Amino acid sequence: MTAIFNPTGPATLGPPPVPRTPEPAVTPTTPLAGPVGPVLALPGSPAAALVPVTRDGRAVGAFVSVDGQVRYRALPDPDRALAAAAGAAVVAVLTAGVAVVARRRPPAIGTVTMGPGGWVSLRGARVPALRPATPRPWWARLLRAQRLVVRR
Repeated sequence: MTAIFNPTGPATLGPPPVPRTPEPAVTPTTPLAGPVGPVLALPGSPAAALVPVTRDGRAVGAFVSVDGQVRYRALPDPDRALAAAAGAAVVAVLTAGVAVVARRRPPAIGTVTMGPGGWVSLRGARVPALRPATPRPWWARLLRAQRLVVRR
């Protein structure tokens, strides 16, 4: 084969090109995946239609057509609900921790200082209340109930 040089570059001599017939367009049997799904007819007395809307393969909402009015109904996002529940749980745990730290009982006596000669000074300190030998029931502590009769 000999080559002919033309302004666009070398061209080979050969049989003339055969014109191609365009192939018929192939129609897919399955609908193409897109953000809006197929129209679903809903049974019932008013004519209604539902068109689902997806994003990244997950349903995010639907267009609902009833009596010529079209409305968009968003679906709750499970990831957002899970994040909100986790955030609420963290806030509850932190609140409970702060409540436990804040409910710590103050010491029964004030500051203790050493005086000359090794004696202990408790001047200005309150006398601690005597505690009963038996502990109070859990429900009385929870309700902060007071005794009606003074136990001696």
